[in-house]
Order: sequence, then structure tokens, then C-alpha cells
Amino acid sequence: MNLVTFTADGTQHWGVSAAGGSAPTGVVALSRDFPQWKTLRNVIEAGAIDKVLAAAEGRAVSHAEGGFVLDPPLPDPEKIICVGVNFPDRNAEYKDGQAAPPNMSLFPRFARSFTGHDRPLIRPPESPQLDYEGEIAVVIGRGGRRIPEGEALSHIAALTLCNEGTIRDWVRHAKFNVTQGKNWDGSGAIGPWLVPYRDPSQIVDVALCTRVNGEIRQQDRTGRMLFPVARQIAYISTFTTLVPGDIIVTGTPTGAGARFDPPIWLRPGDVVEVEADGIGTLRNSVADE
Repeated sequence: MNLVTFTADGTQHWGVSAAGGSAPTGVVALSRDFPQWKTLRNVIEAGAIDKVLAAAEGRAVSHAEGGFVLDPPLPDPEKIICVGVNFPDRNAEYKDGQAAPPNMSLFPRFARSFTGHDRPLIRPPESPQLDYEGEIAVVIGRGGRRIPEGEALSHIAALTLCNEGTIRDWVRHAKFNVTQGKNWDGSGAIGPWLVPYRDPSQIVDVALCTRVNGEIRQQDRTGRMLFPVARQIAYISTFTTLVPGDIIVTGTPTGAGARFDPPIWLRPGDVVEVEADGIGTLRNSVADE
């Protein structure tokens, strides 16, 4: 079972998926059973993932497929921090003759910039350059400051998937930052669920791919990251305190639409799927705002 946040009849709930596979076909609502925890972030803060999973054992589906829509699993994180240029081929894409830098590139995303599984990514009227970036995201379970790299993976609570949708021309509006190109409302997606983290094998060398309309565009393994997840947690926690529910979006492989000649931007009707072994598939269509 995996953890989900969903909306049914205008009310947001959290609970667990009721079926395996790449995405839920039914869910079991648990939020009314635990009123002390408003969202899954509160469950993570309380260290109660195992408690809520145990409470779901043997429970009947409360909402069948078609009776709910999935939201981002964590609707209220304190921080979403994204790692840029984290695969060797991505560094080579820049064609600047420079080796991989000694430290990672980072930028923030706001929760409002993400939607949930099976909901459309939104292309704004200001630009047609909506692009995809398939990534694995880690959710912090045990917070800390200056977390040693050797202990970093023990601070993970769960894993999920991210399509870190980007408005490419707005990334280049300024000299030193990409924030405005990365934070358009509803331009990206997180989901479909949170997979509880149990073992380093879930993140250390995992296959990741992105498909657009069934065509593989991105494909790599986390074992080839320039900055592995443990290093990300250690580095980020040096300058900011990580807290339960924080999300680190760990980096995308080469193959985004901007790298084609000419570029291939997402258009209404396209379907983007981000898939990772052991986590599932995040699927989104595209629509105009």
C-alpha cells in the first residue's frame, strides 16, 4: 500500500491506495480516522506512516476509480527544492566545455506549481514553451541540519515522482536565476502516491524514464547521478534545516524537449508519463490555461 491525497465531492482526504500497479484504481480514506493529522505531512511529522498503513489493513475501498481525483501527495510542504543538471549527459548538453561543477545547482518550486496524477499540466498563454522533466522526488521524514552524508538516507520517509514542467523562455528571463520559469501554476506534477522508504536499494540505482505520447524521451539510472541523493540531503541541510515533509526533486536525465533541433514543446492533447522502478508511473495530459 502507498499513501495518497485525493479530492472527492469537493473535500480533500488522505489515505492509501487500494491496489498495486503503476497507479491507484481505488483508495481507502483514513483522514477521518486520524483527525489529529490534517495532511500526510502531519503523518510524516508524527512518524506514523506504519501506523496508518496498519489501520488500512483489511479495509474496503472507500472511493472507487472515477469517484476521486488525485492531488499532489503532500499538498503543504514547507520546502520544495530542486536539483538541476544532475546527470552527466545533462551537463554535456550545455556545450560550454566545462566539467561537472563541484557543487549542485538548486532552485525552489512552490506547491501551487504542481498538480496531481492524471490531471493536465497547464500551458499558459504567455508562452508555448512548456517542457517536461521526469524526476524522482524524495520526502524528508526525519529533519535536521548539517546531516552527515553517511546518515542522509535514513532521513527519507518516502519516494514519489515528479514532472518538473518548465516554461523554457521564462527560465532565461534573468542572468542568474530560473525561478520564474519553474513556478507557473499547475505547470508540473507530483505523484501518484508516496511509496514508503525502507531500503537504500529503492533510490541508489533505480531506472527512470519519461515518455511523451508513448515515445521514450528520457532514460537513465539514479546510479549515474553527479550528486547522489545522500549528497543532496547533506549539502542542502548545510544551509537550511530540513523538516519532515520537505521535498527534494533529485534531477532529470537528458532528453527534454528543449534539447531537440528544433525544440519539441508540449501541446494540448499530449500525454507525458514519468516512470521509475519500484515507484510507479506519473501520467499527465496537457491543456491550455
